[in-house]
Amino acid sequence: MRDGATLAESRVIDIVQVVEDENGEERRADSNEKTTFTLQAEVLFGKDSAELNSQASSRIKDIADEIDEQGSTEVNVYGFTDNLGSYSHGVKLSQERAEAVHGELVTHLENAGITFNIRGYSEDYPVASNSTEEGRTKNRRVEVSFPRDE
Repeated sequence: MRDGATLAESRVIDIVQVVEDENGEERRADSNEKTTFTLQAEVLFGKDSAELNSQASSRIKDIADEIDEQGSTEVNVYGFTDNLGSYSHGVKLSQERAEAVHGELVTHLENAGITFNIRGYSEDYPVASNSTEEGRTKNRRVEVSFPRDE
């Protein structure tokens, strides 16, 4: 180092571990600060619907178990759609889907004192290109995130 030079303050880098099932329908991302579960809409709902299908409850229960294990007191439930159809329809559908997942989550949680942030984002914040069906499928999703236990 040159004379008079100093090192920058040290900092902790947020490392993220991502695990996705082989067909990409479910994904879990763990960072130093939070855990995020992402479920493609097709594994929870019928086409253009906010009514949970018969398999959704067990998938959502697994997330609730993790929330209880972490002792989380704040949970985010966010819905997203692709860019097909009108933006206003996407906002309504993504909000209804987030609310449906929230409703199922609370039936499985042991801690009744959790604060929920529930939001429908429509086509905002895509994770893939909306120009292909594969990309649109990835964008139709519900994310549940919560702080990690320290």
